[in-house]
Amino acid sequence: MKISKKSQYACIALLLFASHFTLGQDTKGSTAEASAESDGIFPKGQKGSENFFTGNAYNYGLVQSDTSLTTMIGNVYFEPGARSNWHTHPAGQILIITAGEGYHQIEGEPKQLLKKGSVAICPPNVRHWHGASPDQGMQQLYILPNTEKGIVQWMEAVADQQYKD
Repeated sequence: MKISKKSQYACIALLLFASHFTLGQDTKGSTAEASAESDGIFPKGQKGSENFFTGNAYNYGLVQSDTSLTTMIGNVYFEPGARSNWHTHPAGQILIITAGEGYHQIEGEPKQLLKKGSVAICPPNVRHWHGASPDQGMQQLYILPNTEKGIVQWMEAVADQQYKD
């Protein structure tokens, strides 16, 4: 059975909407102390390469880019303390935090705290990194538009001192 693009978009929107109200709550309705992994709405995915991440990060692809959509969407789960290397995206990137807590930093700007519901915009060709806080994992949806321009350019690891500052 073939699912229309409109139906695919509606499913993604519904999942995001539902996650806003259900993630991070225990059975009593209060904020859970559980990890972002158990709160996530998508499977953990494949472990990311040590060449691109410090600590353990896992990617789960949701929408693969094609010539009509030219957009890639996926989920990354960062274990506590895990982070990406510095990197850029030719057409930019949008991050939507669905569980946990972490950071995002554009080179030359202060590090930003990200929590469930946060949205971070990474402009095209601008160096940045993102990852979990030291004590709590983080899950994020990533959206890469205009993939015909390219996907990602990986660079060096984020130094421990940069991560801590």
